Amino acid sequence: MADVLARARESVAWPVRAYLLLAWTWCRALAQYPASLVMMTLATSLGVFAEIGAVIVVFGHAGRLEGFGLAEGLLIAGLSATAFACADMILGMVEHLGRHIRAGTLDVMLVRPVPPLVQMATDRFAPRRLGRVVPGAVIVTVALAECDIDWTLGRALMLPVLLVSGTAICCSVWVIGSCLQFFVADAREAANSVTYGGQALTEYPLAVYGRDVVRAVTFVLPLAFVTWQPVLYLLDRPDPTGLPDALRFATPVVAVAMCLVAAFCWRTGLRHYRSTGS
Repeated sequence: MADVLARARESVAWPVRAYLLLAWTWCRALAQYPASLVMMTLATSLGVFAEIGAVIVVFGHAGRLEGFGLAEGLLIAGLSATAFACADMILGMVEHLGRHIRAGTLDVMLVRPVPPLVQMATDRFAPRRLGRVVPGAVIVTVALAECDIDWTLGRALMLPVLLVSGTAICCSVWVIGSCLQFFVADAREAANSVTYGGQALTEYPLAVYGRDVVRAVTFVLPLAFVTWQPVLYLLDRPDPTGLPDALRFATPVVAVAMCLVAAFCWRTGLRHYRSTGS
């Protein structure tokens, strides 16, 4: 039994160690050009602030959206930006799967003693993407200070659970969308419409899109669990769309389910893949 547990721990720990090692290798390489790295990181950060600026403009003109004020809107937008930015930094490079298939470099990854998903995720790992995470976290901190939240132990625990689970859901969406390229090599833009389009969708209170859209992003592509449902719990708000209150506690369960679906899609894609012969 001890040997089985040790092998199980190693099967989990090895991909994590390999990921960190490969990512650190790219970070050291890019650090040889510090001025370029700093400027690219700042430019990435400005992009996030521009997106949040659009949210501020909308709330500035509308005042309130479905009963949500500016501070609450910034909380939703900040959490969305943070979760998607973390997913982009961790697994965003998977969206280039089609390029590796066309170039034949996926074949090389398959014969190396490192999981191909780890190699794909860390290929040309860009620490400048941290420039998207930090502004999102700053906006969340400011919004939490401005929102009138009755902090209880449950709400305090929900915040880290929300961030981790939301990031896991976004990572799963990235992998599932990228797996389309196993079957259609030029499907990257279609996948991006789900990932980056999903971020744009979740930056605002979902009730503004109508009940049918909310149900679609709750029960079909569960992006509602990245920010919307947990934020309703943090703010102690009823769901304007009439969905059950129990859904706001389902984010960790949805995250686990999405990770399993993503793993299934990835394994199915690898089994379907046939070498380019190059």
